Amino acid sequence: MSLRIGVDTGGTFTDVVAFDDVTQHVHVRKVSSTPDDPGRAILRGVSEILDQIGGRNISEVNYFAHGTTVGTNALLTGNGVLTGLITTEGFRDLLELGRGRRPDMYDARADKPAPFVARRHRFEVAERLRSTGEVERELDESEVREAARQLKSAGVEAVAVCLLYSYVDPKHERRIADIIREEHPEAYVSLSSEVLPEFREYERLSTVVTNAYVGPVVYRYLAALREKLAAEGLTAVPHITQSNGGVIPFATAEAMPVRLVLSGPSTGVVGAAQICSAAGFDDIITFDMGGTSSDISLVQGGRPKVTSGMELDGRPIRSPMLDIHTVGAGGGSLGWIDTGGHLRVGPESAGAFPGPACYGNGERAAVTDANVVLQMLNPEYLLNGQMKIDREKSVDAVRRLADPLGLSVEETALGILRVVTANMARALRVVSVQKGYDPRDYALVPFGGAGPLHASRLARELGMSRVVVPEIPGAQSAMGLLMTDVKADFMRTRITSLTHETASQVANVFAELSAEAAAWFAEEDVAEEGRRLVRRLDLRYAGQNFELPVEMPEELGEDGMEVIAQAFHAEHERVYGYSSPEARLEAVTFRVEAQGSAPRVELRHSELGGEDPSGAAIGTRETCFDPKEGFRSITVYDRSKLMPGNVVQGPAVVEQMDTTTILLPGDRCVVDSLRNLVITIGEEA
Repeated sequence: MSLRIGVDTGGTFTDVVAFDDVTQHVHVRKVSSTPDDPGRAILRGVSEILDQIGGRNISEVNYFAHGTTVGTNALLTGNGVLTGLITTEGFRDLLELGRGRRPDMYDARADKPAPFVARRHRFEVAERLRSTGEVERELDESEVREAARQLKSAGVEAVAVCLLYSYVDPKHERRIADIIREEHPEAYVSLSSEVLPEFREYERLSTVVTNAYVGPVVYRYLAALREKLAAEGLTAVPHITQSNGGVIPFATAEAMPVRLVLSGPSTGVVGAAQICSAAGFDDIITFDMGGTSSDISLVQGGRPKVTSGMELDGRPIRSPMLDIHTVGAGGGSLGWIDTGGHLRVGPESAGAFPGPACYGNGERAAVTDANVVLQMLNPEYLLNGQMKIDREKSVDAVRRLADPLGLSVEETALGILRVVTANMARALRVVSVQKGYDPRDYALVPFGGAGPLHASRLARELGMSRVVVPEIPGAQSAMGLLMTDVKADFMRTRITSLTHETASQVANVFAELSAEAAAWFAEEDVAEEGRRLVRRLDLRYAGQNFELPVEMPEELGEDGMEVIAQAFHAEHERVYGYSSPEARLEAVTFRVEAQGSAPRVELRHSELGGEDPSGAAIGTRETCFDPKEGFRSITVYDRSKLMPGNVVQGPAVVEQMDTTTILLPGDRCVVDSLRNLVITIGEEA
């Protein structure tokens, strides 16, 4: 058993990466995704890559990891299951009331998202805990039984349970779960005290309902895929990516699907952070552009930024996750003309089928078609010839937009690229400028099938001077699956003043969470030497509504409280522009991230050779960068033939199986010792 396989399912393509422990070679395969059953594309991709590397057998695979968008897609499309809710008396309508703020303050037509649980399936039960955990009113079990029976008769498949202050003491929620299983044993039961043991009632309620809504969908998908892989001969325990960038076994993930919302893009960020740190770029902004969307994240000091939650389609989801911002801008994003006669791009996508017009099944122009028209992309085929395309269909599709706009085909194609670049630049500013980071201080790291194609334009838009393209950018997320650790997060809300007198209380809560992490390590069979704990404390000034996370030192010495306070003041100053050292601090939520080392691809440096890249030149192509200048002949390079030390001067095209990298006029590219393309953006930018 000497093979490790990572599989990432995207909206357009499913990427498969295999690493041979013996030869140390990485193999890549891309197949079209099958949205109706993502597992079908996975099995096909695994079969094809095993054939590609010499007819190997799946029984030789000793590690299998997967990134999926099944749960996310179920949320976005409203294809979860019929869900019920049991909550504390008086809180039935909290799911619809939400917070008092209005995200679309000046939009009179804005609609709130429909709740995942209809009101008729939301039941209140008599019970009450105080904020201390003391029981004020015992649970009325007869009401719980009646609610469970009514939910069963209504055909409800999943039940969320969220009681007031259950994060302090979960005993009432656990008893409700027992009763539901007695009355409705087929139901998928989700408890807020297990999914999110934190305060803020609405966010906890929304998260546990989301977990229940997609739970059976994710469970059925993972269980079926696990069975199919086993039937093919896989003996290794299959793992799946979480939103926090770590992997866990399928069976563990089936109980906590809400932690898979960012399963797809998270490992690409983790892998890029490791690759770029090894290459000397600790501060980067990753840019993962696929066929349907682009995912953007900031990495500082070699470590991806972590957040405690996000909003998806207007619904809050609280779960430890990498800070990734998604925008509907991908290679399949469709161009269209709005009522004001302006060119727009996305968020509607051509997807895997019909795909861009050049695929031969659709007629509407996508971003990919614009690149084909300008011949940034190969006008005859993609994926090293595996996929034939039709440039004339792209030209016809773009012309349908060009004629109403009164522009040439080339001007319209370039306009599509400019619009989608502006869309992506706005998203990149969300994770940088809006959070106090200057993108000019970071290197841009593009991956995904379309990332390197657009990176130079995006860097120019933001004033960034450096772009680093990994060796296998088109399958970076799948590659990242082979470079990440197993991870689990443990958290607990305990609102405590941060003083010398409370130091022991702070230490005790972290000790409890560390004990839970130790039990998890043992359950996952992680060796002692491969274990690592990262402790964070969510802090705020007394009277504030929101917190900032501060990483804790490994040991709390006598001055531990001062060290934590100083770190918080500095972070508050960076984020908000001021700090109040004299104000009282409150510790709110305690967090422990458990990391266990998993087998991973080791990065290898090569000696640098000469600068001459002519050995990698495979021809020329007429390409249009400016409609006024028309098409110009530029050199096309085969990336697999570029050697460390080679220097490529733009304009140029660098092709590889999984993507195409464009160097605009003035760009200078150096191949480093890890075979990354390190591009310096032209001075005229």
